[in-house]
Amino acid sequence: MRKGIVHIALGMFAVVFGVQTAWTYQEITVKDGGTIQGHVAIQGERPRPMAFNLVTIPDPVFCGTISTGTGWRIVEDFIIAPDKSLKDVVVFLKEVEQGKPFEIPRVKIVSKDCDFIPFVNVLKDRDEIEVINMDPVEHDIQGYETARKRGARVLFNRPLPMNPFLKYAGIIGKKYMAGEPMVEKIHLTKGRNVFVMQCGFHPYMFSWGLVVNNPYFSITKEDGKFEITDIPPGEYILSTWHPGMNSFLEQTVTIKTNESLLANFEYQAPQGRRSAHEIEENPRFGLELLGEDIEIIPSIRVQEY
Repeated sequence: MRKGIVHIALGMFAVVFGVQTAWTYQEITVKDGGTIQGHVAIQGERPRPMAFNLVTIPDPVFCGTISTGTGWRIVEDFIIAPDKSLKDVVVFLKEVEQGKPFEIPRVKIVSKDCDFIPFVNVLKDRDEIEVINMDPVEHDIQGYETARKRGARVLFNRPLPMNPFLKYAGIIGKKYMAGEPMVEKIHLTKGRNVFVMQCGFHPYMFSWGLVVNNPYFSITKEDGKFEITDIPPGEYILSTWHPGMNSFLEQTVTIKTNESLLANFEYQAPQGRRSAHEIEENPRFGLELLGEDIEIIPSIRVQEY
C-alpha cells in the first residue's frame, strides 16, 4: 500500500527535464561579473491540491494541527501570493564551465508538525542531507530519484526516530525536541537530477531536491523574486524548475561585465485532476470513526482548498 502511494505521487510530480551535458566545472576568481535578477509568477486557477484523509493515517490529532478543519491534510506544493508570485522555484544556469567557488552548505531538513521544511532544496551530487525529527511521533523516511520515462529508483528507506525524552516534554513545557539526525548521501543515476523524500507513515510529507552542477542558482521566496550573482560574462541558458510542474521554462541570456540583467518567468497553472488523492467525502471514513472524544483541530494553520 505504501509503495502504491509513492508511485502515484511520483507519477503525479514526474518532471520533464533535459539531460544536461556532463561539464567539468572549474572554479576561478570572477572579476567584474554580472547579475541576473527576476521574478517567477504563475497564471490561471490555483491547481487542485493533493489531499489525504487524516482518519486513515497515523497520528491524525497531532498531524491535524495543520489541516482543513474537516479532517483532511493538503500537500502545499503551490504557494502562490495574491499577485501570482510563485514560491519554491529553482532558477539556475545550465552548462556553466567556470565561475565562482562551488560550495553548498549541507542540506538540513526538519520534520515539524508532520511537515518537511524546507519543501525544496538544491545540492550537489554525492552531497549529504541531514534530516531531524522535531515531532513527538515517528516518521519513516523514503528517498527516491525520479524521471519521467524510467520511473523512480529507491535511494534510501529509514526510520526517523523522535527524541527518546520527548514523553517528558510536557513537564518542562516543550512541544518539540530534536531526535537523532539521519544523514544520507544523495547519489543519482547519470542523467537524473531530481529526488524526492516522503514519509511512509504520513504520505503528505514531501521534500524535493534538485541536483545542480554549478553554483549559479536561486530559490524563489513568497515574493517570487530571485537573484544570481558573480556570473562570468558570456551566453547561458537560464532555466526554472518547480516540483509541481510537468515542464521547465528556459531562456537564453547574455551576461555583460558589471551589468545586471532582468529575466522574468511565467508558468501556466496545471489544470484538471493532478492526483488520485483529492478531497472526496466518504461516509465510511468520517471523523466519527475516531470516537466522540477525539477531535482534529487545525490549531497551527487552517489549509484552504
